[in-house]
Formats: sequence, C-alpha cells, structure tokens
Amino acid sequence: MMQSTTSSNAVTIETFRLEHLQETLGIGTPRPRLSWTVLTGQQNWLQSAYELELYKNNALLETQKINSSESVLVPWVFQDLQSRESVSVRVRVWGEDQQVSDWSEPLTLELGLTEPDDWTAHFVSPKIPEDISKPEPAKLLRREFAVRQGVKRARLYVTALGVFETEINGTRVGNHVLAPGWTSYFHRLRYQTFDVTHQLLEGQNAIGATLGDGWFRGRLGFGSGNRNKYGTRLALLAQLEIEYTDGSIERVVTDENWRAATGAILASDIYDGETYDARLEHAGWTKAGFDDAAWSHVEILERDLTTLISPSGPPVRRIQEIAPVNIFKSPSGKTLVDFGQNLVGFARFTVSGNAGQTITLRHAEVLEHGELGTRPLRHAAATDRYILRGDQTETWQPKFTFHGFQYLEIEGYPGELKPEHIKAIVCHSDLERRGWFECSNPLVNRLHENVVWSMRGNFLDLPTDCPQRDERLGWTGDIQVFTPTASFLYDSAGFLESWLADLKAEQTETGAVPFTIPNILENGTTPMTAWGDAATIVPWVLYQRYGDVGILERQFDSMKAWVDCIDTLAGDTHVWDQSFQFGDWLDPSAPPEDPAAAKTQPVVVATAYFARSSEIVGLAATVLGRNEDAKKYTDLAATIREAFASQFVTPNGLVISDATTAYSLALEFHLLPTQAQRVTAGERLTKLAREAGYRISTGFVGTPLICDALCSVGAYDTAYKLLMQRDCPSWLYPVTMGATTIWERWDSMLPDGSINPGEMTSFNHYALGAVADWLHRTVAGLAPAAPGYKKISIRPQIGGGLTSASAKHITPYGMAQSSWKLEVGNLQLEVVIPANTTATVVLPGDGKTLEIGSGMYSWEYPFTPSSAQQKLTLESTLGDLYGDLETHSQVLALVREFEPNSVTNDGGLRGNGGMTIRELTFMMQTGKSMLEKIQNILDKQNSL
Repeated sequence: MMQSTTSSNAVTIETFRLEHLQETLGIGTPRPRLSWTVLTGQQNWLQSAYELELYKNNALLETQKINSSESVLVPWVFQDLQSRESVSVRVRVWGEDQQVSDWSEPLTLELGLTEPDDWTAHFVSPKIPEDISKPEPAKLLRREFAVRQGVKRARLYVTALGVFETEINGTRVGNHVLAPGWTSYFHRLRYQTFDVTHQLLEGQNAIGATLGDGWFRGRLGFGSGNRNKYGTRLALLAQLEIEYTDGSIERVVTDENWRAATGAILASDIYDGETYDARLEHAGWTKAGFDDAAWSHVEILERDLTTLISPSGPPVRRIQEIAPVNIFKSPSGKTLVDFGQNLVGFARFTVSGNAGQTITLRHAEVLEHGELGTRPLRHAAATDRYILRGDQTETWQPKFTFHGFQYLEIEGYPGELKPEHIKAIVCHSDLERRGWFECSNPLVNRLHENVVWSMRGNFLDLPTDCPQRDERLGWTGDIQVFTPTASFLYDSAGFLESWLADLKAEQTETGAVPFTIPNILENGTTPMTAWGDAATIVPWVLYQRYGDVGILERQFDSMKAWVDCIDTLAGDTHVWDQSFQFGDWLDPSAPPEDPAAAKTQPVVVATAYFARSSEIVGLAATVLGRNEDAKKYTDLAATIREAFASQFVTPNGLVISDATTAYSLALEFHLLPTQAQRVTAGERLTKLAREAGYRISTGFVGTPLICDALCSVGAYDTAYKLLMQRDCPSWLYPVTMGATTIWERWDSMLPDGSINPGEMTSFNHYALGAVADWLHRTVAGLAPAAPGYKKISIRPQIGGGLTSASAKHITPYGMAQSSWKLEVGNLQLEVVIPANTTATVVLPGDGKTLEIGSGMYSWEYPFTPSSAQQKLTLESTLGDLYGDLETHSQVLALVREFEPNSVTNDGGLRGNGGMTIRELTFMMQTGKSMLEKIQNILDKQNSL
C-alpha cells in the first residue's frame, strides 16, 4: 500500500455556509445552521472543537467556543436574528492534536422580512380588461420616486401572483428566470430579496415590473388543461427599502400610485410559448421621465401575507449557451436547427428585417422521418413568435416560457440563418454540481451524462416528470426513486426541502399524498403506492446524504400521516389492495395504451412499500428521539413483513407474480424471513434476468432496485450484464439511438426511427436514470456509511468488461473520491477521504477490509478477474468500438458513405431488418484491420 498526502499540514477552513443556501441575502430563518469544510494535508484529521464569532457593523458582538466534532449544520449559538438584520460570522477549528486553524473568511448574512407586519406594501393588480379564458398580454407596472443623497443600502423585496421580472432605471434587477417559481401558492409563496443599492440614482428614479401568467393562471394539466388554477388576477408585491447614511429609511411600495399597461408580450404560456411584437415596446418605460399618463390605474388585491416565505434553494437562471451543430432542410423544405443536445430553456436569436415580419420557432426533442417530432408534445404548442420592430439588428429571447427541445423549426427568418445567429439557452435551478462519474466504457459514460442532463432539465424550480409536453408536473413517484441520484449529482437539499414543504401542505386530512406536488389534478389525491411514499423516502434519503436532522423534524408529521393513511386502508390484514395503482409503471411488457399493465401485481408493490415506509418512520423516530413512535412503527413494519411473507412468498422463497420487480422489492426491502428464501429469490431473480436475455424487465418501481437486489445476493455479473445490454429494452439502447437524455419509455424511439405510439413518450424523464446511484455506489464504490458521509464506504465491484471507473463527490465534509483501474495483472485503487471523516475500504478481489481516516490513499496489487471479466463478449467489444467513434453523427456519416440508401433524412435507418447503426457500422468496417482490432482487445482482456 502506498499512502500520500498534500504537502501542507496547515488546517484551513475551505468553505463556510449556512443551511443549504448559496446566497445569504434575505434568508428566512432567525437561527440559521452553519456548516464548514476543512482542508489539510494531515491524515486522519478529526475536529475536536470549533469557535464562532459574531460581528455586526464590523464590531465583534459575541464569541462562542464549543467542544464538538460536528461541522455540518451546527446550531446557531447566538441570539435570534431580526428582520432585515445583517451580521457576519466566522469560524475556526481545533484538531484532536489541539492545533488551531486560522479564522475563516467572514460569512455575511441578512434576514429578509420574516413577519407579515414587516410588509407595508400591498398586492396591486392592473385595472385592464382581460379575457382570462386564454393567454393574455403581459402586464407592465411602473412608478417613479425620488432618492436623496447619501444612500447607505437599498433592498428590494418582491414577488408576484404570476411570474415577474423587475427593472430599476432601465437595468434589470437580478438574473432570476420565472420568479418567484412554482409553489403551493395557497400555502406558500416565495418572495425574492435583491441588493439594489448601486442601481439607484440621486434624484428621480423609476421602478418597473413585467408580469406573466406563469403557473399561477396559465394553462396547467393534460389536454386543453385548465387555466386560472390559483386565481384570475395577476398582481405585484414590491417593497423597496432605502436606508440613508443618516439612519433614516424610506420605502417605495406597491400601492394605488402605480400605473399599468400592456406591452410587447402579447401572450406567454408555459406549455404553448410566447408571442412578442417588438413594435409595441415602450422605450424607456423603466426610466424616470417616461410619460405614463395614458396608462391604466392599479387596484389593491387583498392577500394573506402569512404565506410569504423566503427561498430555501436557488432560483432558476440562464445557465449555459449552446450553439447549433447543424442547420439544414427537412424533406418538406422546412428550416431545422439541431443543437446536438436535448435541453430545457429557449432559443435566443439575432435578426435584421422589415417591421412586421414574423419569425416562428417550433420546438421538439426528436425528429421523425426528417420532420419535427411534435406528437409527444400532445397539446403543448411549444411555439414562440417574434414580430420584428424593423429599425435595427434585433436580439430576442422569451421571458416567461420554457421548452424541452433539441431541434427547432424556424419559419419566417429573413435571409440565411447561420449558426452565429442563434443559440439555445439552458435554464434550470442554479444548483451546485457535487458529483461526477466516469468509466472505461464510453456508452456508460454517455448514459451517465444523459442522467445529468435529464436532471438539469427537470429540476426547474421543482422536480418535474418531463419538461416539454402538456404536463411538466412534480410527480411524486419520479423523485421518490431519483432522490439518491439527485443528491449525489447536485446539492439538492434546499431545492427538495422546499418541495417537501409543499408536499406536507398539500397532504389531505387523511394523510393521502397527491400524485403531483403542487397538486393541480382534480382527482389526484387517491393514495398511490411508490408515489405517495415520496413523503417518507425523500426526507429519509436527504437525511442519509446530507446529515440534516432538521428535514426529518419538519417532515415527521407528514411521514407519519402517510403511513397511518395506508395502515387504515390495509386494515387488519396489513395487505394493501385497492382498485387501481400505478404499480410498476411502464413495465416494458406493458402495451403502449396501458402503461400500468405490469407483470408484478400492484398489491405486491403496495404492500412492499407499506412495509418500507413504516420502517423508515420508525428509523426517523429513533433519530429524533421519539421512542414511542419508534417502537410503534418498527413493530408495524415487522407485522407488514410477516403479512407480505404469508401472503406472497412460498416457503422456499418464490414470490407471487414471479417477476423481476417482485423479487427486487422482496430482497431490497427485506421482506423474506429466512436466508434460504433469500437464496431462492436471488437465484430466481438471476434466472429471470438471464431468460430475458439480460434485457430490462422492470418499470419505474423495479428499475432503481434490480441491480442492488442482484448484488445483494452476489449476482454482480448479472447486474453488469443488465447494465451493458444494448438491445431494447436496456439502459444503453437509447444511447445507441443517439439519446442525450433519459427516456420515459425504454423504447420511446423505436429501432426504425419512429416514435413510440404511446401517449407517455417523453424523451426527457429522469426516473429510469436512477441506476446512476448504483454506478456511483457499486461500480465506482463510493457511498455514505453514516448520515451526511460522516463515515464513507469504499467498496467497488469490478465487472462488465470495465477496466476503470471513478466517482467523486463533494460531501458535506469535502471532496471524497474512489477510482480504480485495471492494468495487466494489477489493480490500482485511489481514494480521497475528506477531513473530519473516516472510511471503510474493502479492497476488490483481495477481500481485505481497512478502516482509514482522512487523506489520500493508493493501493496497487495483483488482481485476477473473474472469468466473466476476462472474456469480453463480441457484443461488448462492438460496443467499445462504437464508443471509439466520437459522436453519433460520425457513425451516421460512415453509414451514409458505405450504405447511402440506408439512412433516412432524420438520421434513422431503413430496409436493414431492424439492424442498429452500431451493427451496420460494424458490418461496413469489418475487414482485416477491424478483425485485428477485435482480436487485440480480446487478447488484452484475456491477458489480465
């Protein structure tokens, strides 16, 4: 074993933050918890104490030293903060050797308006006639005000019924998109806090806001949907507070003195897009001196201000620009733009042309037969329109809509559209990236990248199912299975904390959890297994991954209510059976028209989850010190497990339904009473996977569990074969078809390039990407062994023909990493463990278990792979060769060169007996050099 450390033994505070927030202006809690990470070259460093200092106006107010090893979400030790109060905190730490670190950089934080009485502003709504049965023009509201000399600081507290953007003196305030976002508006409405000190001018000033329908009163739901779900009137609430150096404070608030009009946004809708007529712009309307005499008045809307909250997670922002990879003509002559990546956001373009010229942009995720594939959008128009002003070069992007798309169809663009004229703007909640994975197989790497992109596209203010069609809802079942992956890839705690608060608010009196949060479905509150279980599983996963006991405290009543609800429905039998369940949704054997027709009986799924959620509530109660609840729900879970075994498990371990999902549930949720039954169930699960040709046979419920279930009974080789399968249904089939996100269906795109005829056919759905968590924990071998990664598990399992894998994750304590590499006769394992944590390392092949502290470690030793590892199948080899080709477009180019009649205009294949591009490519390239390359790969693997 070789050990190495960084050159410096100094101890420094690397990061210092509060709660799960990246931004500390306008926070909502008077006692924010604090976290820090330590950077040091010392191995085995553990904290023994920390000291906090509190400053206000650069003066030290208080110091507190605490003997504790805790450094994650430690309690606030000072007096409660008050509304608007601004303070700075810094920290230093002692190691067990009593060496003290330097002080951290100060962390400045400022409370927002925490009490309803802090608001003197009122919601105001324009007095403009409207037809609320359809999208209406966006509303402009403005007011002028005077500013004296000597401004010390200025804060704008603002929100809206609808979505908004604000400007002061012609300059945009902040960079949020679709603020204030979507929450359960009747219960919780976010407001934003902005520092606008430097936007104010001495003398006359102006403030303006643009309001769009957004989720508040725009179309939501399926089909034609429903409008005005939360109200019929758009309204603005704004409070600008100006503090002067003499100590005086002036407030500019929304009241009857504001003026309103409509402008260039003729319509804006989440599903249908935005229409903008640049000829109707009001030049300079957010600057002082603008003539608003012809504008309308506003009126006050009464609204309960106790629902106002500050955000617990980051806002939606414009995150990235992507240039087109191709601009071309469709078979029908339409101009199409391909951005090379299925993304969420909108297009920004630059144009010169005549006044009144209309440019129309239609969005879609895929092409079908060379044309825009819009059928999966269902009733979402996903169309933006821009009408030129005509007097100069114009650049435009929509304000109040977003689309899921890789392709654009552009109509009416004057002249030739060139790549420099247009960009795709990626939008999502501005989460901090925390986790990465890569391995030696490029297809698996692309799969993982697809998971990342699907999370990015669907974490737009709340965790949605899909971002493109007439849905885009916060489905509970999807995030229930995906939370472990989300928590690894990004800092999702604050984001999901907000969503869980809405779940709790929307829960019915009986404890039922709606299908979607926020709930806008009329019949969406029927208790549904695996969906409603988000109430227990999501907070428990967040506790495990972030060490946040506060999330359990806030959600515990909700968690209990859900289990109590199911306990009532199940009755004395403790078997939960009802008329309809989503069950193992989108089992690949289900017909397109009936996605709930799974092999595993719904009652098996429901009772298994009933046991799991009861167990979680018992565990959470133990963490919280609620001993009576801990015993009650732990005993309930044991009773349900007995009922499950009695009702659904034979004495030798076969499970009713005899399906892969049924066995995966039974194994992973510990529903089999004896070891002998586990052995039989594991053997049967392995056999079913083999009989399916190692193709996927699970839906939304079974897919996140099956690889772990196989590994739990030692069938690692079978789990790897499922991962590496390229034929449909499989995780890699979409990759071979050019997917850049995770699909809703295993076969959303059929092998002939046509779109699956089912209505549930999204090309950006993260649920089936939950396998990424298994890649992190098992393939690379990096997992938490205690809440918040206070203890880390390093236990990679080598297989699948992989020669290397690596995962790194910024834990609450700092960066952790597990990387392994197979070379001729040897295995190299490199590990990074952050300060103030420990780890258990199980060396692959060696079997030796080591307990280590923080630091950097490296092991290299002889390694003899299993026979399955030694011999790559021809299919795996072909997959590697496919991966050698840099892009899907390169493969198509080769196909076009050798078999030009095989390629359709949309990049699909025709007349080849269902062969994939990969297979065609191999056939075209097969020759002496290719055969030699295959033999060399096989020889190299066998030499291991």
